[in-house]
Amino acid sequence: ALEKKVKSKLGEKVGLPCCHEIESSDSLHNYRVYWQKNTMEVVLAYAEGKEISKDKRYMNRTEMDDRNFTLWISPVEILDNGPYQCVVQHLRSSQNPSVVCDETVTLFVTADFSKPNITANVSSNSCESTEMVVRCSSYGGFPKPEIYGTLNNESVVWNVSWVSESSLSPYSVTGILHLNVTKDVSFTCSVESNGFTKSTSLLLKKTNDCVVPTVPPSYNVITASSIIIIIFLLAITLAARYLSRHVCSRCCKPQDSVEEDVKECTKTPMSSKVTSETSSV
Repeated sequence: ALEKKVKSKLGEKVGLPCCHEIESSDSLHNYRVYWQKNTMEVVLAYAEGKEISKDKRYMNRTEMDDRNFTLWISPVEILDNGPYQCVVQHLRSSQNPSVVCDETVTLFVTADFSKPNITANVSSNSCESTEMVVRCSSYGGFPKPEIYGTLNNESVVWNVSWVSESSLSPYSVTGILHLNVTKDVSFTCSVESNGFTKSTSLLLKKTNDCVVPTVPPSYNVITASSIIIIIFLLAITLAARYLSRHVCSRCCKPQDSVEEDVKECTKTPMSSKVTSETSSV
C-alpha cells in the first residue's frame, strides 16, 4: 500500500485523495468504496452507488467524490488527525469482487498557536548586571510545539512545560529563562509546530538604578592620617614660637646700644690713620 500525507488547519476543508478514478465509461454502481480511519473506524462506505455506512462523528462533515473517491472533510477537527485508508473494489461479480485500490493517506491537522507573550521580572539588580526571569507562553495550538529563543541573535536554552488534556487536544506551552543582563539586549521568543512558527520580540533593558555604597576608611588609614595632622600642627607651633622670639630679641634691644654699634662699625681704624700720616711725611 502507498502512503500519502496531507496537511490541514483546524476548521478548514480538506480533501483526502484515493488511488482510483472511475473511467467515463464506468459507473459508481460497479464499485464498493471504504474509507476507514486507523483500519478500525469506518468513516463512510459506498456499495453499488449508495452510501451504506457513516460514523456518527463524521455525520454532516464528510462527503465523497463519485468519480475519484476523494474524501472531503469540513470543518476539520483535531480528532481527525491520523491515517486514513481508501479501499476500492470492482464488482465484476458479486461473489468475487476484485480490489483495484488500497491506499493510506495520513492527515496532519494543525492549529495556530497564539502570538507568544513575553514577560520579564527583575529578580535582583546591581551596578554590573540585572538578573531577570523571562517567561514566554502561547496556547491553543496543535500538535505539540517547540519553543526557542534568541538573545542578540544567539540561541538560549529554555525550561519548557506543556499542558494538554490529551494527545489530541490543543496545547499550551510555557518557557522559563533566567538571564543576567549587563546591557540592553534584544530578545525573541518563537513557538513552532508542524512547520508553522509565530514569534515575538522584546527589548530587555538593564535597570539603571544603581547606588554605590560608601566604603569607610580602614583603621590604618585613619591612624596614619591622624599622625600626619598632629606632626603638621606641631611643626607650625614650633615655627611660630621660634619666629616670635627672634623678632622680639631684635626689637627689644636698647636704643643707645644700637647707636653705639653703628658708630663702632663706621669708626676708622687707628692703624689706618697712622699709616696715612706717615705716608704724607
